[in-house]
Amino acid sequence: MTVASWGLYGVLLHTGQLHMSAGGGDATVARYKAFLFVGLAYFLTAVLAPLGLLMLKGEAFTAYNARGMGWSLVAGTAGAIGAFGVLLAFGARGTPPVVMSIIFAGAPIVNAVVSLLLHPPAEGWRGMNVKFLAGIVLAAVGAYMVVKFKPNPAPAKPPAVATQAAAPGGAR
Repeated sequence: MTVASWGLYGVLLHTGQLHMSAGGGDATVARYKAFLFVGLAYFLTAVLAPLGLLMLKGEAFTAYNARGMGWSLVAGTAGAIGAFGVLLAFGARGTPPVVMSIIFAGAPIVNAVVSLLLHPPAEGWRGMNVKFLAGIVLAAVGAYMVVKFKPNPAPAKPPAVATQAAAPGGAR
């Protein structure tokens, strides 16, 4: 479910952004409008849905752990900043295949490095599995290869020219 939804995220967000600026609107404003609707979607799925589920279980308004709330807010903020970063990348002429390839190869690397710093390996740094390190390098190389060797999109089709056939006698 996560792979499918996040795999579609960039393409769908880019499409929404393009439609927000349809008709020659300001591209920056279009990104903000698209981000607004991303926020609305988060509110519907990440606020209202869990609130309803918690209410069904009778847990909606019981005690919350302050540290858990704080870390969850930080995580949500990081996710929202990431979503905005995707839109900024599109604004800098990034395309969904390139932007999302960099994100999906880079995010596991960041996750691995931060996780290792916060929770060092039990066997020590020297005992780290070479295959793990190779995986990090391969993720970076894979992102580079996707960006470097991506297929080019088909050229845009010229707009159709409307032709009107003249009726006999010059009447239309």
